[in-house]
Amino acid sequence: MSIQSEILKEYWGYSAFRPLQEDIIHSAMEGIDTLALLPTGGGKSVCYQVPALTKEGICIVISPLIALMKDQVENLRKRNIKAMALVSGMTYREIDIALDNCVYGNYKFLYVSPERLASDLFIERIKKMNINLLAVDEAHCISQWGHDFRPPYRKIAEIRQYIPKVPVIALTATATAEVRLDIIRQLELEKPNIFTASFARTNLTYAAIHAENKLQRMEKIFRNVQGCGIVYVRNRRRTQEISDWLNKNKINASFYHAGLPREVRNSRQDDWMNNTTRVIVATNAFGMGIDKPDVRIVVHYDLPDNIESYYQEAGRGGRDGKLAYAVALYNQSDLLELTERAENAVPKKEEIVRVYNALCNYLQVAFQSGMGESYAFDITKFSAAYLLQPIQTLNCLKILELENYLSFTENVYLPSRIHFEIQSKELYNFQVANVYFDHVIKTILRSCEGIFDRYIDIHESDLAKKANISLDDLINQLKQLQQLNVITYQPKTDQPQVVFTQPRVDGKDLLLRKELIQDRQQRFKLNAEKLKRYIVDKNHCRSLMLLEYFDERAEQRCGTCDYCRQRNKLELSDYEFNTIANKIKLILNGQLLSPDELCRKTDVFNQQKATRVMQWMLDNNLIQTNSFGQLSLVE
Repeated sequence: MSIQSEILKEYWGYSAFRPLQEDIIHSAMEGIDTLALLPTGGGKSVCYQVPALTKEGICIVISPLIALMKDQVENLRKRNIKAMALVSGMTYREIDIALDNCVYGNYKFLYVSPERLASDLFIERIKKMNINLLAVDEAHCISQWGHDFRPPYRKIAEIRQYIPKVPVIALTATATAEVRLDIIRQLELEKPNIFTASFARTNLTYAAIHAENKLQRMEKIFRNVQGCGIVYVRNRRRTQEISDWLNKNKINASFYHAGLPREVRNSRQDDWMNNTTRVIVATNAFGMGIDKPDVRIVVHYDLPDNIESYYQEAGRGGRDGKLAYAVALYNQSDLLELTERAENAVPKKEEIVRVYNALCNYLQVAFQSGMGESYAFDITKFSAAYLLQPIQTLNCLKILELENYLSFTENVYLPSRIHFEIQSKELYNFQVANVYFDHVIKTILRSCEGIFDRYIDIHESDLAKKANISLDDLINQLKQLQQLNVITYQPKTDQPQVVFTQPRVDGKDLLLRKELIQDRQQRFKLNAEKLKRYIVDKNHCRSLMLLEYFDERAEQRCGTCDYCRQRNKLELSDYEFNTIANKIKLILNGQLLSPDELCRKTDVFNQQKATRVMQWMLDNNLIQTNSFGQLSLVE
């Protein structure tokens, strides 16, 4: 058994790798720059975790998704693998101690967001680390052609100069050929090995259904398809409305969005994971990092912004390899809304300036200060305070992020944590002189191993029970110990974070590139048009359309999507269908014919088959009939 197989068995309990995983791992172990494209649920994390565990030193993982970073760290720690993450909301002191532990503490994985790469503190520490691998997750974010471009990713190539012999492994689930080339160029990958798994999901049945009453159609879907599901919508209010409607109609459902308290989110996610709740109605962030294999149906009640998002969200169905369905419901108003969203996605300069000035005042950031600072930020409260629309505010923040003035992250849950700022001998003397705090300090020491070396996560209620005092008394003592410089106590937080990547400037001095705004506008419109074409197209296999979008060629229809099911009813081979359809188009080119006349002109074919194709072409608006019953091509 190879060393990588032994590690897979020891830490993950698997006896074999998934397709392509072993080849990708071998490439990374050989020290070769590697680009890996694996679909959602394809096991990307194992591709860098296994090779990193085969070598001495630490693997740095760059990821834009804080929730996923925290999940990965938690999963590694459960396997007794030392890992940590640097996330927004951590203080300078916490980060300083964490990086020291990565240099001297035998850690195997350090997860960081791309915004951290530019800090002097981070750069100075990586020079001292024994780094064995640099992993770039969600690597499409480095490409300006990707659907989620993030400028801080450009800093990755700059830090490579400090670790020139360290190989890079870049991973993503969705990237067109253009994006792949841009990833290689931006990361400065040297003669990389490129591994691309097929984007085909053979067990996933795609459908796009026009429905004026989407609620009734959705109910019908859940009546016909057994098993658990996800319904994706675009705003928080609608999650509850649709969940309530499903429950009213005897379909067990709950709703989920980032605005709910963390305990509620966790409880609802757990209920759904355990199949206590059948259907979860959620905004599009739900599902990232959740490995639930038995999702049988994914419904897009609202359309996303682009095909990449649709493919990733739909791909959360059927990860167990069994049959699953991905259904997009739409009507004309949805298509108009998609176009309108694309047109309004990029705000005017004066709107951006207004939001920037308001944000700095709201967070009380002084001029020429704030760089590197992280602020808890509630976009709903902020927008209400300054009479702004939340969507408009978010779009302004995106432009400010692209121009590298700040970064805006999703909800970040940071548990309460403490760290002793004095050493054990000084602490003993303090306890002797301050008997009032002795019992709580002893409780902390018994409960928190390693507290002199690093910040330790705590649950105040648990500590209060162990100390046999009230929760209020415990918190008061922690605050007093902090005032006495004995500990640092950071209470828990669960809010999105704004990090200023440059010092505050006067709004009128913001440098906003006109070409960037125009390019972003065009890109949103183009992405919306591509998605719209996919949704309304009734004349091509949906799986083939998705594969073509990702520059993958396939000759054979999936046989299961809504288009293919209609085609299958004709009981014709692809060759027969295409031959007859092309003949009909040729005959009708520039002339009007009755159905009987058209059939006679196709007399070289079986008349029954020709009639089936003719009817299919009528149903799918490829040919049309006039008031006299004559057929013609649809222009």
